[in-house]
Amino acid sequence: MPRVHQPEKAVVYILGDSPMVEEYIVLCSSHGYAVAYDAEGIGAVDASLARKTAKMPENVSFALELTNIDLEKKRKNLEALDKALPVTTAIVSSSVTVSATEQSSWIHHKSRLVGFCSLPTLSTASLVEVAPTVFSPAETIQVVQRFFKSVGKEIELVQDRVGMVFPRIVCQIINEAAFVLQEEVASPQDIDLAMKLGANFPFGPIEWADKLGMQQVYAVLSALHRDLGEERYRISPLLRQMALSGSWWKRM
Repeated sequence: MPRVHQPEKAVVYILGDSPMVEEYIVLCSSHGYAVAYDAEGIGAVDASLARKTAKMPENVSFALELTNIDLEKKRKNLEALDKALPVTTAIVSSSVTVSATEQSSWIHHKSRLVGFCSLPTLSTASLVEVAPTVFSPAETIQVVQRFFKSVGKEIELVQDRVGMVFPRIVCQIINEAAFVLQEEVASPQDIDLAMKLGANFPFGPIEWADKLGMQQVYAVLSALHRDLGEERYRISPLLRQMALSGSWWKRM
């Protein structure tokens, strides 16, 4: 009997920081995409969800670059993507620690790159911030919008600025909480409780830092301070120590 032809799944290629890579693997595979990913520095992934490969597949239809911390690695990733992918394939790159326009200056096919907001746990949010570059044509933005809609997201177009919206605000709150903690005004538990009860936050600042990852928070604040040079983005010495020394602070 003749077989019914099954259309091939569109392939999404993902690379960047853990745990965002793992989170987007789950998100994309759960919405019908075939997913391939670069496994360097990435934790265990169910083989039924994605294919681990050091070599980029030839039939990629969409690429996600999710590096926030190591910008030299990010640049190399984008250069490799730009060289290997068809010129019509969009690259959506996390732009919370370096603007999407600056990233586009690293590659030849500038119009294919669009920035977006990627931090740990944000893949579960219903809204995603998207930052077109000065080179982004309407067609590329529409492709990006269709992709995020296909994985259950609405998009909000924002200006292409380091920190974007949510990361800039929440990381400043976390930084101020670190100053409060450093000055022994209150314990981490009391800081969280005060902000949840007093400001109706869903999480306290220390809880948010734990969810986002202190290294990611530090990377965002460093990028803001570097880009704007303003005193309000000066990083708490305690937060810097937290980011560099692991999870000891969770026992405080």
